[in-house]
Amino acid sequence: MMENVTKTHSYIPHYLLHDDPFASKLSREADIVAGFYICIIGLLSATGNGYVIYMSIKRKTKLRPPELMTVNLAIFDFGISVTGKPFFVISSFYHRWLFGWKGCQFYGWAGFFFGCGSLITMTVVSLDRYLKICHIRYGTWLKRHHVFFYLVFVWMYAAFWATMPLIGWGNYAPEPFGTSCTLDWWLAQASVSGQSFVLTILFFCLIFPSGIIVFSYVMIICKVKSSTKEVSHFDTRIKNSHILEMKLTKVAMLICAGFLIAWIPYAVVSVVSAFGEPDSVPIPVSVVPTLLAKSSAMYNPIIYQVVDLKTPCSKCSCFKFQKNHRHFRKSRFYTISNSVNNKQTAGDAHIEIQRLDTVDSPAAL
Repeated sequence: MMENVTKTHSYIPHYLLHDDPFASKLSREADIVAGFYICIIGLLSATGNGYVIYMSIKRKTKLRPPELMTVNLAIFDFGISVTGKPFFVISSFYHRWLFGWKGCQFYGWAGFFFGCGSLITMTVVSLDRYLKICHIRYGTWLKRHHVFFYLVFVWMYAAFWATMPLIGWGNYAPEPFGTSCTLDWWLAQASVSGQSFVLTILFFCLIFPSGIIVFSYVMIICKVKSSTKEVSHFDTRIKNSHILEMKLTKVAMLICAGFLIAWIPYAVVSVVSAFGEPDSVPIPVSVVPTLLAKSSAMYNPIIYQVVDLKTPCSKCSCFKFQKNHRHFRKSRFYTISNSVNNKQTAGDAHIEIQRLDTVDSPAAL
């Protein structure tokens, strides 16, 4: 592990300045607070995203292309919650990283893989929203198999960049505070290869995707402002479809905004650590952006429920079926009762039930 670090005459990695690179540099009380915070974040994130995945599996054959992308985002957020949070929580409570260099590499890989996958998924979602709103014809040919192709690309993209440090270009290293691991941003001070690694990762895994997201939603806002009057002249079906597309777009915008707000402070601190003076970021200050970034996976299930969609998880087919079933039983009982009270013949009652069964059937709805 240490042989992977190419040192110059003036550079020594921060984790080599101490005999124990995995000893916590924070107070025990601060570690306990951080551990409880991440524990709560992890439970909420795993529960919320797990619920989204579970309910989506129950109606997997009915998922529309935008919903498939949402499920993929939930999978990445769930992954980062179950693979990363327990390591951090346990280490915080023990006041040191307990899983050695191999565990550090796995933790760093998992965090980068799932975090990058989330951002690239949101990039694809923003492009989908942009093409759907600003280029109407796009919506007529986008099918489920196109979305699966996009999602395969997202997984391969995230896996490629996350694996590069494991095969020699870049590295994963302990955070300055000791109880977590991340990309070795400090390699930028060690060699030209380290600088190229850091700059490449910043561009392809943060700046470029974020630029696409910002461009997409700026164009959407401009398009919506210019087309509001045009939509008002369309028939009801087209207007309802437009309203649903705009709600989906609002969800996507909120998700992207939440992710970027959570991760940009961490990115700024990482860049300052990579290219600034040694110890330019005090260790207690570096903890706050890390904790904020780790909370990003919790926001999305909340956003899904806050924004009223026609097909949110809380209104999926399982709940809809139960509601319709109760309505059917109540309506059928009411109809039979009236039939008996009015002394209808058995044949009339049978015909009434048949008619109601036809009306209340899913096909009729």
